[in-house]
Amino acid sequence: MTPAGFEQASNAKILIKHASELVTCAGQAPKKGASMNDLNIIPDGALLAENGIITWAGATAELPAIDETQYTVIDAGGRCVLPGFVDSHTHFVFGGYRPEEFFWRLNGTPYLEILSRGGGILSTVQATRAAAAAELKQSAAKRLAEMLSMGVTTVEGKSGYGLDCDTELRQLSVMGELNQEQPVEIVPTFLGAHAVPPDYKGKTDEYVEYIINQVLPAVTKQGIAEFCDVFCEQGVFSIDQSRKLLQAAQNLGMKAKLHADEIVALGGAELAGELKAVSADHLLQATDAGIAALAENGVVATVLPATAFCLRESYARARTMIDSGVPVALATDFNPGSCFTQSIPMVIALAAIQLKMTAAEIVTALTCNGAAAVGRQDKIGSLERGKQADIIILDYPSHLFLVYNAGMNIVDKVIKKGQVVFSKSK
Repeated sequence: MTPAGFEQASNAKILIKHASELVTCAGQAPKKGASMNDLNIIPDGALLAENGIITWAGATAELPAIDETQYTVIDAGGRCVLPGFVDSHTHFVFGGYRPEEFFWRLNGTPYLEILSRGGGILSTVQATRAAAAAELKQSAAKRLAEMLSMGVTTVEGKSGYGLDCDTELRQLSVMGELNQEQPVEIVPTFLGAHAVPPDYKGKTDEYVEYIINQVLPAVTKQGIAEFCDVFCEQGVFSIDQSRKLLQAAQNLGMKAKLHADEIVALGGAELAGELKAVSADHLLQATDAGIAALAENGVVATVLPATAFCLRESYARARTMIDSGVPVALATDFNPGSCFTQSIPMVIALAAIQLKMTAAEIVTALTCNGAAAVGRQDKIGSLERGKQADIIILDYPSHLFLVYNAGMNIVDKVIKKGQVVFSKSK
C-alpha cells in the first residue's frame, strides 16, 4: 500500500527559498577529473518544483513572479540544499545476520576462507531461502527508512542471496513491491552470480550455464531487474565466466555491472572497460591498466570505503582514479556480512580522510555520479530544470559540514519527487 498522500503530494507545488547554498551539481554527468569539484553552487538560492519535477532553480532575488499561496513553501535560510543522495551499491534484501563473522575477520580469518567454509554469502543464502517474501519485505522496508533519514532518495539493490531461480526472483519482486510503497526509489540488480551454491561446488561452469539458460530468462521475462552483476573474483567467478554471463545478460537487454578486483587484482576493471559496463565496483586491487580501461570507456568506478574499513583492507585508489579521468561514485555496500552499515555519514568521513577526496568530490560522487552509476543521470542527481525534485536540506549552511561534522547525520529534511518524506524537526 502506498503511504497515504504520497502520490497526491508529488503532484503539489513546492518552493524552497533563501538556501545559504543551493548546491545544484548541474552539468554533464557523470563528472570526472577536475569537474568533480564543480558543484555549481548558488548563494541565497531558490527552487520551484511542480508534479515532482524541478521547474526553476536560481537566486532567491530572481524568483519568477508566482502565487506563493499555491506552493508548499520552505524557508531554508541558514541551511544548505543539495540533491538527494544515490546509494548506488547495496544488498539490502536478505534474511538472517552474521555478527560472529565480523569478529572472525578481526581475528585474522580471510574473507575467502570464511566463504570456503560455507560461511559468508552462503550463510545468508540459507537464511534468505528460508525467509518468506513478507519477512524479507518487512526487514528491507525498515532498512530503507533508515537510509532515507540519512538523505538517500535512490538506492540500488542487488539480489544474490538465493542462487536459485525462486529465491532470486523473490528478492527482486520484494524490491519491486517496495518501490511502489515507500519513497526511496529502488534500482533492481540481478546478482545470481554472487557465489557458487553448494549443489554446484566444483561445477562453476555448470552454474553459469544454469544462470544463463534458466534464471536470466525468468528475470528478463518478468522485467524485474535493470542490471546484471557478477562477483568477478578469484575462487568465485573467473574473467571468462564473468564475461560469458554478462554478455548473455546484455544480449537480453540488461545493463552490466561488476564486483571487480576487490580481493585480488584479477582484471575485473579491464573486463568492465571491455564490456563498457555502467559501473565497476569495489576496485581495492585495481591495477593502473584497469583504471585506464575504466577511464577510456567511461565506466563509473563505485568505491565502497566502508567495506574496506570493515574488512580492515587497503582502500581503493580513488584519488588516482579521479586524477586519471575516471568518474567516481561512492556507495555504502550495505550487506549482512562484509559491511553491515548503511551509514552515509561514515562513507563521507572515510572518503575525506582515507580516500583523500575533497568535500565537493564527495558530494558529486553521491549525487550526479551516483545517478550515472545506476543509469539515472537524466532524471536525478542534480537540481536543475527537468530533473526530479529529490532534495536534501542540511542542518548547516554549507556542504562542507558533511565532512566537518565527521560521522554525524546532519540531514534535516528529505524531499522525494517534490514531497517532504522525512523531517528531523518533526
